Amino acid sequence: MRATPGTDTRPRSSVWLPRLAWAALAYNVLVILWGAVVRITGAGAGCGEHWPLCNGVVVPQSPTVHTLIEFSHRLTSGLSGVLALVLLFVAFRVTPARHPARFGAALSLGLIVLEGLVGGVQVMLGLTADSTEPARGFVQGIHLANTFALLGALLLTALWASGQPGLRLKGQGRAVWLGSAGLALLLLLGMAGAVTALGDLLFLPADGSTPIETVKRDYAATATLIENLRVLHPMLAIVTSAYLLWMAATLARLRPDAQVRRWGLWLSGAIAVQMLAGFANVALKAPGWMQLTHLLLACMMWLVTVMLVYRALSALSLRSPSTVSGAQRQGA
Repeated sequence: MRATPGTDTRPRSSVWLPRLAWAALAYNVLVILWGAVVRITGAGAGCGEHWPLCNGVVVPQSPTVHTLIEFSHRLTSGLSGVLALVLLFVAFRVTPARHPARFGAALSLGLIVLEGLVGGVQVMLGLTADSTEPARGFVQGIHLANTFALLGALLLTALWASGQPGLRLKGQGRAVWLGSAGLALLLLLGMAGAVTALGDLLFLPADGSTPIETVKRDYAATATLIENLRVLHPMLAIVTSAYLLWMAATLARLRPDAQVRRWGLWLSGAIAVQMLAGFANVALKAPGWMQLTHLLLACMMWLVTVMLVYRALSALSLRSPSTVSGAQRQGA
C-alpha cells in the first residue's frame, strides 16, 4: 500500500524513540528540582544513613514528613533509571549499529547510575540535613556536574533519535575548543552554585544584613569552608557570562548558520534572565522558591548552551562540500 504524502512510514517503535528521549529529558529536570526540594526542606536525612533502603526497610513505616520527601525523591530517581533502561532498549532495537542515539542512551544510563551512587555516598556519609562538613560541598558540586552531564546526554540522545546528525569533532578548528571551554566553565559555575546554595541553606544571611556584611561574615575567623566559598559563585557568574556571550558571537561568525545564530540569541537571553534571578536571590536572601527558580533557569541555560555548541559542531555536516571547505579554513 502506498503511503500518502506527509505520512510517517517508520515503524511505530521507531516513532516512539524520540518521544521517549524527550520525555526522559523533561522528567529528569523535574527529578532534579525535587532533589532541590529535599535539600531546601532539610529532608536529606529522612531515611537516616541508609541507602538504598530507607531507615533499614524497603518501605518506611509510620514515616515523618521528611521521610516522605526523601523516600519520594528516591522513588522518582529510581523511575528515571527504569526510563533510561527502556530508552536504551528501544534505541538498540530500532536504530542500526553505531547509530549515535545508541551511544547517547548508553551514556545517559551510565550517568544516571553514577547519579544514584553519588547520592548514596552523600547519605551514607551523613552529608545531609544540617551537616556543615566541607566534604558535603565537594559532593554537592560533583552531584551537580553529573546532573548537568546527564541532561546534556539526554538532550543529545533526543536530537539523534529525532534524526539530527551526529557530532564530528575532527576538522572543526576553533569551534570545538570554544564550545568545550564554554561547557567546562558552565559546569564549574554550576558546581560553585551548588556550594553557594548549600551555604545559603546552612548559613542564612541575617535579616537586614547587606551582601557586603554577609561576605564579611563568610570570612570571619569562625566561618567554615562552605561559607568561604559562597562568594565564588557570583564572581564566576560574571566571568562565565562574559565568555559565553563572546563564544556565541564567535561561533556565529565561524559557523554562519541560522540555527547557530538563533541558539546564540537564546543563550544571550538566558544569561540575562539568569543574572536577574541571581540578583533577586541575593536581595531576597535565597528563599526556597527563588532557589528552585534559579536552579530551573540554570538547567535551561545549560541545555541552551549544549544546543548552541551542538549546532555549531554539526553545522558543517549540513552544508555543501565547498562551503564546508571554506568554513574549515576559516575556523582553523
